[in-house]
Amino acid sequence: MRRREFVSYLGSTAVAWPLAARAQQSPMPVIGFLSSRSPSEAAYVVAAFHRGLREGGYSQGQNVGIEYRWAEGQYDRLPALAAELVGRSVTLIASTGGIGTAIAAKQATSTIPIVFTAGDDPVKAGLVTSLNRPGGNATGIYNFISAIEAKRFGLLRETVPTAGPIAVLLNPHYAGFDIQLQDLQEAGRTVGQKIHVFNASSEADIHAAFTAMARLPASALLVGADPFFNGRREQLLQHPDDV
Repeated sequence: MRRREFVSYLGSTAVAWPLAARAQQSPMPVIGFLSSRSPSEAAYVVAAFHRGLREGGYSQGQNVGIEYRWAEGQYDRLPALAAELVGRSVTLIASTGGIGTAIAAKQATSTIPIVFTAGDDPVKAGLVTSLNRPGGNATGIYNFISAIEAKRFGLLRETVPTAGPIAVLLNPHYAGFDIQLQDLQEAGRTVGQKIHVFNASSEADIHAAFTAMARLPASALLVGADPFFNGRREQLLQHPDDV
């Protein structure tokens, strides 16, 4: 499935499971929408989410309410935002924008149902007991994005077979950072490819990273799978000549 299909599925799943079971407790159930991204950059995600709700027979303001919380790319804000939603006694939490969002929601509540989309292994992250029997209060979609970092590295080398040092841009605040780093370093060692890892968790960090890359110079760049970088595609594309 494509990303938008995943998000649309999230919307329909979110209403098909807990809302009916808890509707008697409130005249209008409320969904807490928690995201690490920003509302402007993730507008298509919200549109897909609402489409999924409509397919499930729900419309915001008519028979369901939605409380939005956006971390704007600052992952350290997620725990407080998740706690706000729990304090609002939402019916369920829809978690989007990476595994860190789901982890923050899971840490904030063990009773409110959580529906997530994740590119990282939810079992390793402690969100669910297993993929076929999630258990607990969290369930969702695992799209295996983090599991193919080494494959993406291999595809980059095939695209630039004579590449010298390869630059890798990762976000140290991303919940899957350690696994990403380990997988890419191992992939580089396996084929004897030298890589240089640059960390960035803000727009200023991205600019500084590209300035440092230009001094190598690097022959190619691999950007780690991370919602933070997804939301800064335009900034990343402004620097291709710097590498």
